[in-house]
Amino acid sequence: MPTTYEYPRPSLTIDCVVFGLDVEEKDLKVMLIQRDIPPFQGQWALPGGFVRMDETLEECALRELREETGIQKVYLEQLYTFGNLKRDPRERVVTVAYYALVNLNEHRIAASTDARKAAWFSVSDLPRLAFDHEQILEAALRRLKGKVRYEPIGFELLPKRFTLGQLQTLYEIVLERKLDRRNFRKKILGMDLLTDTGEVQEDVAHRAAKLYQFDERKYRQLKKRGFNFEV
Repeated sequence: MPTTYEYPRPSLTIDCVVFGLDVEEKDLKVMLIQRDIPPFQGQWALPGGFVRMDETLEECALRELREETGIQKVYLEQLYTFGNLKRDPRERVVTVAYYALVNLNEHRIAASTDARKAAWFSVSDLPRLAFDHEQILEAALRRLKGKVRYEPIGFELLPKRFTLGQLQTLYEIVLERKLDRRNFRKKILGMDLLTDTGEVQEDVAHRAAKLYQFDERKYRQLKKRGFNFEV
């Protein structure tokens, strides 16, 4: 039934920062949509929208991602709440930001609803973003760089089967620094979190490397005992 409140209430939206790793180009990318409606019509922005009365915040995030980009079944984590008084020219709007990590080759991109286009952009070469989305993206990058040091969330960015070289490249891209190859491999294999698939790369010009998988079950067991993933 309708309810009358003594004080005006701000509108609530969700914005999603979706990171994807381009293994071939060795580049961290973010999913953006080109807005098809005012305000900022024609400008690039993070996917998102208003929360409906009959859905949770995460349900809204998943729905907006599906509707505006075609991305589904992703690792989602709440990032932060942004409530600058002038962040939206239409009205008082508070947004809850989420970030997601995906293997960009496993998701078919298809823009719809109020998105004119959806595309991957390198985080180092971005267009001007609508609203306060540059601030939101910067916060998501800080969270990713911090958390990848102590949680194995980076595996969400890789194919299910990957090489140690691809894994090292992931960490170097996210952390923005070179890692010693021998030390990295010794440490990551010493953690006993990878399973050798017994397979090697195919159709590569260089020597085919071994393919590994991440053992999530073993990680959960180690974490209960106070395991530290620092790389």
